Amino acid sequence: MLTEIDLLDIKGLQEVCEREGGFHLKLNFDMLENRAENSKDDFFHYEDGRLVGFLGSYYFGNKVELCGMVHPDYRRRGIFTNLLEKGLEEAKKRKVRNILLNAPTSSETAKRFLKNIHCTFSVAEYQMKWHNTELSEDPAIILRPSISDEDWEAEIQLDVLGFGLHENEAREMQRETRENGSEQWLIIEVNGRTAGKMRVNEKDGEAWIYGFAIYPELRGKGIGRKALSKVVKMEDQKGLAIFLEVEAKNAHALGLYESCGFRSYHSQNYYEYLGK
Repeated sequence: MLTEIDLLDIKGLQEVCEREGGFHLKLNFDMLENRAENSKDDFFHYEDGRLVGFLGSYYFGNKVELCGMVHPDYRRRGIFTNLLEKGLEEAKKRKVRNILLNAPTSSETAKRFLKNIHCTFSVAEYQMKWHNTELSEDPAIILRPSISDEDWEAEIQLDVLGFGLHENEAREMQRETRENGSEQWLIIEVNGRTAGKMRVNEKDGEAWIYGFAIYPELRGKGIGRKALSKVVKMEDQKGLAIFLEVEAKNAHALGLYESCGFRSYHSQNYYEYLGK
């Protein structure tokens, strides 16, 4: 469990690194703020009482994403190599199936570092922000809170069908996210039938949409666009800026979000770690 001081130190280091590099680091503060007690997910390097290096591990079922940073004045001293070794060692102890190293697309420092790591490019991910766009509503599309065991099971199956997770991974990730998070869990319903789901996290004047999925047999019918339009209008009426993330290889999702007014403003590259 991270303390308030830990989080402030991480944010301070992030600001320095982003300002110097002109990029955006994906440090998942929604997860950092809800770490389990005694978790071994985060690794710190202090010098003279100052945080100069950090690595966060973000577990999603049997996959882990590693993202970190080192203060510009302390690079080329082996700090990040040491932090990464600790993160990889913990991931191997947990026997995860897939280890991904995350770096901002525009970070030249990260590109140079990754040349010395046995890894291969996996996927790019865009962070997108909604820009005011006229959206239509459909009263047949219902967004309601996820409250029942039946809703829980539907969300698990949608994670399996929509994101390629194994069922046990989806079930464990569902449990951890619900226990540690404060998000809104929404079921998308059409004509009394569950058609999909999404999560919305509201914080600091922003709304982030996560885990958006529609059953495969119901795709291509406009349900996703109408559901997304509905949640965007709900969050916009609250005066919140609205964001989401999408993998570049998911051309259909990318086109859907763009048609609803979302525009890319940052991107992240993910590299699959292949071991030594």
